[in-house]
Amino acid sequence: MTNLTPVPAANNLLNNPWIRSFMNSRWFPGIIQWPTLLVFMLIMFELLLGPSIAHDNFGTALTWVLWWPIIPILFLFLGRFWCAICPFATLNDLVQKFVGNNRPVPRFLKKYGIWIIDALFIFITWSDHVWGVVENPLGSGVLMLTLTTGVIFSGAFWERRTFCRYICFLGGLSGNYARAGMLQLRGTPEICATCTIAACYTGTEKADGCPLFEFPKTMTSSANCNICANCIKNCPNDSIQLTLRPPTKELWFIRKPKIEEAFLSAVIMGIVFVQNVTMLEVWGSILAWLEKVTGTTSYYVTFSITFVVAMLIPILLLGLASRVAQKFNGISLFENFTRFGYAIIALDMAGHIAHNLFHLLAEGKSIIFTGMALFGQTLGHDLNPAILDMGSIQMLQFGLIGLGLIGSLYTAYRIARASYAPEKLWGTFVPFAVLMVILGVINFYLFVLPMAMRM
Repeated sequence: MTNLTPVPAANNLLNNPWIRSFMNSRWFPGIIQWPTLLVFMLIMFELLLGPSIAHDNFGTALTWVLWWPIIPILFLFLGRFWCAICPFATLNDLVQKFVGNNRPVPRFLKKYGIWIIDALFIFITWSDHVWGVVENPLGSGVLMLTLTTGVIFSGAFWERRTFCRYICFLGGLSGNYARAGMLQLRGTPEICATCTIAACYTGTEKADGCPLFEFPKTMTSSANCNICANCIKNCPNDSIQLTLRPPTKELWFIRKPKIEEAFLSAVIMGIVFVQNVTMLEVWGSILAWLEKVTGTTSYYVTFSITFVVAMLIPILLLGLASRVAQKFNGISLFENFTRFGYAIIALDMAGHIAHNLFHLLAEGKSIIFTGMALFGQTLGHDLNPAILDMGSIQMLQFGLIGLGLIGSLYTAYRIARASYAPEKLWGTFVPFAVLMVILGVINFYLFVLPMAMRM
């Protein structure tokens, strides 16, 4: 096929010969995948066979003090790139290589995949609190083993990375956040319009096809692009562009908004609330009050009530804003909910990063302490694990929430401007602006209150 000259993008990172050469090489992304898999194996060993107390366990520190806080930051700057190097994805590929049947994805997964991800995300968060997964190394190890079993099963029966696309709860989270991320991979429309082959999707001798079932020629979202570079290697016309963009830009023009994705964005906000509430020093007083009201001392009951209420707050507020906007734009509550649910994602990401920043900066030295313990260098339990003082951490948290609030407000405005006539713009925007401010204020307030350590 005759090569076509790609239309250059001003900020196309692949115009840099070093970046293009690296991503086209056979070493990418394996040079990052395999070290990540080795670290995961170390983590699994520590979680299952290491110290039973989280404070002393290197696997717990690496997982919940380092990796979990950093992961949403990666989504912001690199989109869904983590999914290209995730040890579960690497394991999936290995299973497929040796025993994979490569059957088509079941229809029910294609239809209900996001709802399954929503349900798993809610269940795993709930189980973490009622069974103490994070505070219990063995519990964390069992969670990892359960995910590993799911990956092996999926890789053995279904094609490509079915687990990552349709089942993995972290994949659903990363898909939502990647939409607000700063990195974008797309085909050049003028070149792809004349292409008569589908090498970017099906693969060639150079690399496999897209592992997440995306067709770069028609792709308009970063939700299911993990920047694995397979399409870059396979495209015969150098059509693929890797560009930087303003955060949240993709959210302004969602072509086919989905209720399950909008629902997930509201659920994530509720989960951020409950993660913060249960770490507050006043959580014990809240539990005592709930026990008095419900007449039970069962933590399963009291936490479940808190969990449901925390998730319902953003869902109901989004529904109320959608109902008010309906009076001005004439669009159904369902459609408003679906379309503007995406505007919450920026504040979701900010709240998630701000919450996890506490663990990273208030407990970060525990990674060093527990790591040294592997070599017999026990430093004692009285050392301060904090990297920064609480005042500095709070200032960073407030700054992040402020940026997230601005991002959500602007996203809601751009969605309204792109979707409705000028005379309906402000009547549509204002209810959702009020919603974002309320959610932002709740986040601000939760970060004002003192938090308890996890390690």
